[in-house]
Amino acid sequence: MKNLLTLTRWVVGLLFIFSGLIKANDPMGLSYKMQEFFEVWNIHGFQDFTLSMAVLMIAFEIIAGVAVIVGWQFRLFSWLLLILILFFTFLTAYALFSGKIKECGCFGDCIKLTAKDSFIKDIVLTILIVFLFSYRHRVRASLGNTLSFLIIVGTTIFSFSAQFYVLKHLPVLDCLPYRVGANIMELRQIPPDAIPDSVVITYVYKKNGKDIEFDADHFPADFNDSTYTFLNRYDKVVRKGNAEPKIKDFALKTLSDQDITDSILSLKGESIIIFSKSWNQEWTKPFDILKKQADAKGIPIFISTSAPDLVTKYVTVPVLKTDFVAIKTAARVDPTVYLLENGIIKNKSALADENELIKSLSN
Repeated sequence: MKNLLTLTRWVVGLLFIFSGLIKANDPMGLSYKMQEFFEVWNIHGFQDFTLSMAVLMIAFEIIAGVAVIVGWQFRLFSWLLLILILFFTFLTAYALFSGKIKECGCFGDCIKLTAKDSFIKDIVLTILIVFLFSYRHRVRASLGNTLSFLIIVGTTIFSFSAQFYVLKHLPVLDCLPYRVGANIMELRQIPPDAIPDSVVITYVYKKNGKDIEFDADHFPADFNDSTYTFLNRYDKVVRKGNAEPKIKDFALKTLSDQDITDSILSLKGESIIIFSKSWNQEWTKPFDILKKQADAKGIPIFISTSAPDLVTKYVTVPVLKTDFVAIKTAARVDPTVYLLENGIIKNKSALADENELIKSLSN
């Protein structure tokens, strides 16, 4: 039993650590996923707190995973893990059976799991955690209380520090479509080898007071009879394809709503696009430094934002309008600077790291 308990602790602990570390790379992504759940549930009071909730949840996953492995305060953490996994299982079950959430975000954007895969994972984890909970009185700190406590303290500091770093400087591992080397123009197109949805067209007619449905391959033998009255037709997807671009709903528009996406992405040589959900006056200084260097090299700068009226108060470069959802994906840190070369992302960084971006200009 002791060996089985130890093995289960390591399996559960490593899974929680791995899950936490993957999400710690992009806590903003988990925040947006929380907002998606709240929107589906029509709960609006927590929207401004989802980032704080995400940071705390991610840190807890990592800390709890380490605590389970070293056995520190195991009785407490067995309770906390049981509550957490039951909550996670509820979320994945809702995503799976409601069909309203396609992905639960269990491993962030780096490892995509379907709602079904996530639900199965949580069921297995629930079984393992219930087993650990049942034998919680048998587990002791394997490294001693003092050393185990110091490990937990170090894990806590690391968990929060890592997240604060990526929230200021962008994720270390970029798992989103807008990664360095990506061609935005190409990613906005449906791949040539994509498989379209298989659709069956169903017709609805009325005959003798009854509604009759049939598809194009099963017309009634007496269909020419004038007793059939057309009511409706609808398309039913019988096999889901993958004919979707990797980058959707991305558009750059002028303040007069003219779509100039292709024109911007087709610019020859280098160009800079700064994506921002808003604008803060403290960003003006690093922006001016970047603009001075770009002007000296003849590199055009554009600001793409979902709040153009606010941004135009602080800058004199062309301001473009972009959908808020697209900005959230393109700019995990607000604002995020893209250096493009012939439409390909050559570099990207937070505006706070403009010195690193300046070094890459014309290199």
